[in-house]
Amino acid sequence: MASRGGFTSRIGFIAAAAGSAVGLGNIWKFPFEVGQGGGAAFVIIYLAFAFILCFPVMVTEIAIGRKTQKNPAGAFTALGFKKWRIVGLLGVLAGVLILSFYNVVAGWAFGYFIEMVQGNFEIGKDFGGFTSDVVKVGGYAIVFMLATVFIVSKGIAGGIEKASKILMPTLIIMMLALAIYAFTLPNAGKGIEFYLVPDFSKITIPVLYKALGQAFFSLSLGMGALITYGSYVSKKENIVTAAALITLADVSIAFLAGLMMFPFVFSQGLPPTGGPGLIFATLPGIFESLGPVLGIFVGSAFFLLLSFAALTSTVSLLEVPVAYVVDEHKVNRKLAVWIVAIIIFIIGIPSLLSNGASSFFSNFITYIGADKATDFMTFIGHIANDSFLPLGGALIAIFAAYFWKKHNLNEEIEQGFPGFKGTFVEKFIDFSITYLAPVILIGIFILTVLDRFFGIHLF
Repeated sequence: MASRGGFTSRIGFIAAAAGSAVGLGNIWKFPFEVGQGGGAAFVIIYLAFAFILCFPVMVTEIAIGRKTQKNPAGAFTALGFKKWRIVGLLGVLAGVLILSFYNVVAGWAFGYFIEMVQGNFEIGKDFGGFTSDVVKVGGYAIVFMLATVFIVSKGIAGGIEKASKILMPTLIIMMLALAIYAFTLPNAGKGIEFYLVPDFSKITIPVLYKALGQAFFSLSLGMGALITYGSYVSKKENIVTAAALITLADVSIAFLAGLMMFPFVFSQGLPPTGGPGLIFATLPGIFESLGPVLGIFVGSAFFLLLSFAALTSTVSLLEVPVAYVVDEHKVNRKLAVWIVAIIIFIIGIPSLLSNGASSFFSNFITYIGADKATDFMTFIGHIANDSFLPLGGALIAIFAAYFWKKHNLNEEIEQGFPGFKGTFVEKFIDFSITYLAPVILIGIFILTVLDRFFGIHLF
């Protein structure tokens, strides 16, 4: 542990792991998924899945990491299952691919913060022009990657833990302030009603599928981040309590994002199903309507908040491949950070070009049955985020239940949680990783592949 570093406190680990989960998906994607899913009913289903399915998988990933004190690939080898190393490598690859395009979107958020500070509300009317400006957006993406490199290069305690202790409370305070302000807007009550009063007739199979997917992906499961962070955790730490707090923090911030967004949207008479344009194309106009002074302040605060949320995720996404290089190839941490970051940024250049700057990457592939081409960034997202993560999560659950065996998992969990064996929590986790997680996550993987790549819609 000493040579690799480690978290110095429970709060540091929870803040870092929650930061890994909290990101653009919580503040941007969650509200528009709720909007398309019919409102409050979607929220209830999402919360149920987060604790029933995602929490047990999270406990399992953290336990594997702490037991081995290795990166995702090295963890399976350390447990004596070298052939399963491919699952860890799949997680490392997923992290690399996700960060390659996530850093571009983070650059958009940071760029909008700069534009809001300057009072450029017109930026929302030309979102396509903004994303196609490779020099400007590429510069913002470089700045964001450098900030990520700076934090990760400082190590676990001095970098990731210290930054997370600052970024996460700041994020929550800013979201609360914006939510309170949103409540004061005209017609805010309609947005709150849409978000909090369920209409269960809106529940369909696709809504269930999307709610489960959102819960799983928002918690950073299946990509090795929590195995990596778990490898830096003390044996005295209660993994079950920590995982519960991380899950609670993640869903709470997603929930708070909805409380913040829907009053804004309904106050302007906008549809709640605005999708990507809801933030980047629509919100600048809403901020402009507040007047020059208040608009600049609220707009700047919002996109700074979005940038903070993105940074907590880019840090964990970079740490996964860095831990792999440090552990497996014995490279100095700072050198490993720079090597990995440069490679990921280069891999991300096609994503940078795929939003209007290059017709080739903007119309990269046409799926079977699709009526229009898909850009490169969306294509990589479908592979890494939508396909690799549920497959990785399912394989991790299968490995823990049927190969490493549940009694070994339970023994690791019991360190820090005396008396764990025989409790309801133990039985619940065992049942989930043995039956629920493998069946449901493999089902999501199959449905996603059929839907995304072959145009086969089963529901």
